[in-house]
Amino acid sequence: MVIGLMKSRQKGMRFMKEKRRFRFLGRLLFVLAALCLLPLCREYYLSVEHQREQKRLKESLLSAEQTITPGRTVTPEGTVMPEGSITPGGAPGTEQTGPTSVPLPTEEPAAEPVMLKRFERLYAENHDLVAWLSIEGTEIDYPVMQCGDDEYYLNHSFYRKESKYGCLYVRERADVHTPGTNFIIYGHNMKDGAMFGNLELYQKESYFLEHPVISFDTLYEERRYEILAVFRSQVYRQDENVFQYYQFYEADTPEEFASFYQNIKSLSLYDTGVTAEFGDTFLTLSTCAYHVEDGRFVVVAKRAGRKE
Repeated sequence: MVIGLMKSRQKGMRFMKEKRRFRFLGRLLFVLAALCLLPLCREYYLSVEHQREQKRLKESLLSAEQTITPGRTVTPEGTVMPEGSITPGGAPGTEQTGPTSVPLPTEEPAAEPVMLKRFERLYAENHDLVAWLSIEGTEIDYPVMQCGDDEYYLNHSFYRKESKYGCLYVRERADVHTPGTNFIIYGHNMKDGAMFGNLELYQKESYFLEHPVISFDTLYEERRYEILAVFRSQVYRQDENVFQYYQFYEADTPEEFASFYQNIKSLSLYDTGVTAEFGDTFLTLSTCAYHVEDGRFVVVAKRAGRKE
């Protein structure tokens, strides 16, 4: 009987040890699972925050279209000039008082560009706004930024908060508002499809056929572009004798234009059926790709309906 009690007690002790061991393993697995899920939860939170911000921007754009008082003019410096006011030379800006006289004939100064009313409110919030890019039927529908630091909007949002999504942006050397041969817009290739995360869908010709036109509206002008070429590339060493699409901004001669045009056409994954000639202007969308080290995926479009 004593031996039986001892064996029973030993079994009980082994059972308790096993129970504690399983409890410890269970807690350990829970902690490991939590550590694994934490980055996923953070990614989800950042994605939701990004979507909320973009929703606010689009709502502000729509609201501005509906509520801005007609007749207001906004200069490139952000100054709002009330309707009906005139400058001493007779241009909008400052009211004249006192006696008037007939002015001598003079050459009229160039008129200040008038900002599209839907951008007034957003521009007042951030003067780095230079345009809005959208492709109908896709997730691409974002403001385009520009500032003196070409790296700033890689990791900052429209509201200047740190963000891994960053913003779509053009480099400082790009002059969006005056004639230029090529504007290059950069954006992150995000896993959730945000920013240029879905740009690589243009690898399929069927996707291009469904979304062949890009809208690129500057602060002062609405523009449309037809997709001309779609290709993979990479960032090369500066001294490498190879086509570097990201170095092309201006074609001063037909030969410079032809060099860029022929290169992008030969690299294109398929023939879009769109052609160009000297005098046409381009819009280039560029994002990271992973087919090679420092890979890039590029979509080039030609401005429709106008030549500079």
